Amino acid sequence: MSSTPRPTRAASLPRRAGRHLRRALGARRDPPVRPLDRSRSRAWAAALLGLLLALSAAVGAALLSFHAADHDASADRARLHRVDAVLLTAARPGNAANSRWAGGYESRADVTVSWAYPDGQQHTGRAEAPRSATAGSTVTVWVDDDGGRADPPATRVGVAVEAVCTGLSGFAALAAALGGGLALRLRALDRRADQEWQRSWARLEPLWSGRGSRSPGGPQEG
Repeated sequence: MSSTPRPTRAASLPRRAGRHLRRALGARRDPPVRPLDRSRSRAWAAALLGLLLALSAAVGAALLSFHAADHDASADRARLHRVDAVLLTAARPGNAANSRWAGGYESRADVTVSWAYPDGQQHTGRAEAPRSATAGSTVTVWVDDDGGRADPPATRVGVAVEAVCTGLSGFAALAAALGGGLALRLRALDRRADQEWQRSWARLEPLWSGRGSRSPGGPQEG
């Protein structure tokens, strides 16, 4: 059997988290824990608690944003109307400059269309149509009660995506702030540990090296 010592395995994440939590709560376990180590564990525990609170706040903000935006979209769907508009001109390549997709993905173009709303009142405006559309074909447009052109209401999927992005951006900002605060706290504790080590070394090194026994007034070797 080989007597070569096996490398020490690093503690798993749950074990490390449990160790930090016990230290932060002041649990007495062997080996004894230095005050600085306890302060580090408390900093990590505070950062983890702050991260959980930030996650809860981000989820709450996303839900509030979704409900508010969905309410507005529902109101828009209730007051707006979908009507068929007739293309007055073909969606020719010359219209690509005014297209929302101009710049390499010109699958749609802005064209002049005409629609009747309400009570047969004729309106003319601009709308997007497939580039293959010809004069006389129809596209769907959204109009208000007076027949004026209006932007389409947001879909529930679009509202949900926007709410998730809002929550994620808020969580990322809070997590970055917590990470910065934790880094500053740990750096301050590291400086304190270095200072304590230097003071201890200045006090114990003369005794360990024997310089203290040869100092003036100290015990002399025979």
